[in-house]
Formats: sequence, C-alpha cells, structure tokens
Amino acid sequence: MTPVTRLLEAVSRGEQHAAAELLPLVYTELRKLAAVKLANEKPGQTLDATALVHEAYLRLVAKPQAASAGQAVFDGRGHFFAAAAEAMRRILVEQARRRKAVKHGGGACREEVEPDQIASPSPDDELLALSGALDTFAAQHPEKAELVKLRYFAGLTADQAAEVLGMSPSAADRHWAYARAWLKRAMVG
Repeated sequence: MTPVTRLLEAVSRGEQHAAAELLPLVYTELRKLAAVKLANEKPGQTLDATALVHEAYLRLVAKPQAASAGQAVFDGRGHFFAAAAEAMRRILVEQARRRKAVKHGGGACREEVEPDQIASPSPDDELLALSGALDTFAAQHPEKAELVKLRYFAGLTADQAAEVLGMSPSAADRHWAYARAWLKRAMVG
C-alpha cells in the first residue's frame, strides 16, 4: 500500500493528523494540475494555482467532519486525483458564476458593435457552457465524463488519465474523441 493510499484511508476514518501528512505528498502534483488548468483561463483571475489547490484540498479532505457525516472516502490515489479534478472544476465554475452575477458586472449595458468586428464568447461563458454540457454528458456516459474532467480540468495527459481510470490508452483515446465531439455538438446547439 502506498503512503498516499494509507493516508487517504486514515483521512476517511477521520484521523485529523492524516490530512496534514497527506498534503506534502500530493501538493506538488495538485499544483501542477491546477497550473495547467489556469494557464487556459483569462488574465486577471483572482485564483492562482496555489489558491485553487488549497481550496480543492480543503473541500476534499481538510474539513473537520466525521466519516458518517459525509467525509470523503477514496479508493486510492487515482480516485483522489479524479475527485481533485472535479473539485477544481466546481471551484472554477462557481467563480465564473460569481463574476457573471449582477453585483459583479453581469448586468453590464449592451453596446453596439460594428459588423466587421468579431465578438468571441468570454471564457466564463465557455466554461459555464462546458460545465452544463458535461453534466448532461455525465448522466449518459459517466466514465467518458470522468475522462474529460481528468484531461480538461486536471490537465492530465491521455496516458495518465487512462491509468487513473484503469483503462487502456487506446480506449481512452476513443472515449476522448467521442466526448470531444459530443460536447462540441452540445455546446454549439
């Protein structure tokens, strides 16, 4: 049993010291994943990679809850990083929704644009559209949706995501191609 798996089991039993011991073991990898994801975000983010990792980690393991009160239970390292990818996705979606709220400028006045100017959707709009489409996709294809979360939100490579999900790289490539086409169609339509 790896040290990460051992500590994850201790966290699921509610041992508070385990969460403190786990962070140094997973921090560097989580920070790399967060940095990859944030590299594609628009400039001026209030979250940096460090803040995103800390928020995701707090949501996953550092909450002082008893196991019976909803403390997360992880089936090893792969499950933990999949949950971290999902936590990072939710944090970024929540942040995009807050920025679009009326009190944060979401109710800005409409301005006329010259016909020769091309307007592209804001990154927040794209992230919200992707999140909505991904939720629908996950209901139909949960394993493929997990692959998307790992590749897009956690920044894993195809081989890394395949290993986490316990599938062959060729199966991961097929699932990735299908998921990209499905999500693109859902977001355009």
